[in-house]
Amino acid sequence: MDSQTVDASPQAGEGRPAATLKRNALGVLGILFFVLSAQAPLTGIAGAVPIAVAVGNGAGAPAAYAIAGAVILLFSVGFVAMGRHVVNAGAFYTYIGKGLGRTTGSGSAAVALFAYCTVQAAMYGLYGFTVSGLVEHYSGAHIAWWVWALVTMVVVQVLGAAGIELGAKVLAVFVLAEFSILLVFALVTFVKGGGPEGLDFGGTFSPGAVLQGAPGVALMFAVASMFGFEATAIYGEEAREPHKTVPRATYLSVTVVTGFFAFVSWMLVSSYGPSKVTAAAGKALSGGDSTVFVFAPIAAQFGGWVNDVLPILLATSLFAGILAFHNSANRYLFSLSREGLLPERLRTLNHRHSPWAAGIVQTAIAVLLVMPFALAGKDPVLTLFSWFSGVGVLACMLLYFLTSVSVIVFFRRRRLDTRPWNTLIAPALGALGIAAVIWLVLTNFTTLIGGDATTATWLVLAVPAVLLLGAGTARIVHGR
Repeated sequence: MDSQTVDASPQAGEGRPAATLKRNALGVLGILFFVLSAQAPLTGIAGAVPIAVAVGNGAGAPAAYAIAGAVILLFSVGFVAMGRHVVNAGAFYTYIGKGLGRTTGSGSAAVALFAYCTVQAAMYGLYGFTVSGLVEHYSGAHIAWWVWALVTMVVVQVLGAAGIELGAKVLAVFVLAEFSILLVFALVTFVKGGGPEGLDFGGTFSPGAVLQGAPGVALMFAVASMFGFEATAIYGEEAREPHKTVPRATYLSVTVVTGFFAFVSWMLVSSYGPSKVTAAAGKALSGGDSTVFVFAPIAAQFGGWVNDVLPILLATSLFAGILAFHNSANRYLFSLSREGLLPERLRTLNHRHSPWAAGIVQTAIAVLLVMPFALAGKDPVLTLFSWFSGVGVLACMLLYFLTSVSVIVFFRRRRLDTRPWNTLIAPALGALGIAAVIWLVLTNFTTLIGGDATTATWLVLAVPAVLLLGAGTARIVHGR
C-alpha cells in the first residue's frame, strides 16, 4: 500500500463475499452529532461536574476539562494519522491489530464491545430512573424504571435498523436542544460578568486553583465525560470522503467538546463563586440529587420553567447516548463477523445497509446486562449506572493507550507517513497522558463507582479478563 491508499478492509475473509455498510451516508456534521450524542452533554455536565467540584479540586474543576482535552487531542493526532490509511467499522480492533497484531487487535475488539455495552447499560439505568420519575411527577403513575428501559430498547433497535441517516437526524434534534440551553446559560452568565465574585479567571484556571484538593479525581471525571469521540472512525465506511471527513470530524468533536465542557463548567463555578462552589456541590451530593447543582443556577437565570424542561432534556440526552452506543456496538459486531471472528449471520445487512442482525444481538446484550439489576431490586443509579460507567471508562482508556502504541509501531514498520509529530511524538505524549489517567482511575476507582473495594476489584479485573478472552478466541479461530 502506498501513501495515497486508504485501506477500507471490507473483506469478510477468503471465500466469503464482502458486506459493506452504506457508502457516502454521513458528512462531518452527521458524524459530529453521533459523537456528541455518545457524550451526552447534559448528562456529563449534570452528572460529572458536581462530583468533580465536590470531590475533586473545587473551583479548579473546569481546568481539568481543558487538560483532559489536551490529552485527548494528542491522542487524536495519531488516531487521525492511522485513520487516513485504515477505514473500517471496527476502528479500535483494526487500528490496534494493524500495529500490534491480529491477536491483540481481537482482544481489544472484545474490550471495545465491553466498554460500549456497559456504558450503554449504565445509561439505561439512569434513563429508566429519570423517565420513571418524570412520569410519576406528571401523571402520578409509578412504573418501574426497568419497564422504561425495556421499551426504549425496542425503540432503539427499530431506529438502529432504520438506517444511519435517520439516526443522525433524531440525534441532531436531541443534541441541539440540550447543547443550546447549556451554552446560552454560559454565554449569558459570561456577558453579565459572572456571579457574585465576577468571572474570576484566576480563581478557576490559576495553578493554585487547579492543584487544590484532589485534581486527579477531577481529571478522571473530565476524561470520562469525553468518552465516545473515537466513534468518528467507526463511521468511516459510511462517511463521504472518509480520509477527509473522519479527521475533520475527530478534531472538531474534540475541540467542541473540550471548549463546551470547560466553558460551561467555568460559568457554573462562577454562578456560585469560586469560594462557595465546593460547598454548594457538596450540599447537592449529600442531598441525593446532584443535578440541583446545575439546574438551580440555570433556573435562576431563566426562570422556574427550566426545572420542568431540564429533567426532560436529561432523559432525551440519555436516549441520544443510548442510541449512539447501540450504533457503535453493532458496527463492532458487524466488523468482527466480517472478519470471521463471530458468526457470519451478524454481517447481514437490511435494505438500508444497516447491520440489523448485529443490532438485535447488541439489544440482547443490553437486556442481559440490565435485567439482573432489576431482578435483584438494585438501585439503578447507585449500582447499574455507577458500576458500569466506571468499568466502561477504564476499558476505553486501555483502548486509547493500546491504540497510541499501535500507531507508533505501525508507522515505524510501514513508512506510509513520515511526519514525526503525527506518527511518533504526539502519539507517545498521548500514551503517557492516558497512562497517567489510567493510574488515576485505578487509584480512585472505588470513588468513581461509588461502591466498595470488593466490587471495585472485580470490575477492574473484568477488563483484562475480557482482553485475554478476546485474544484467546482469536487464536483458536485462526489456529495460531
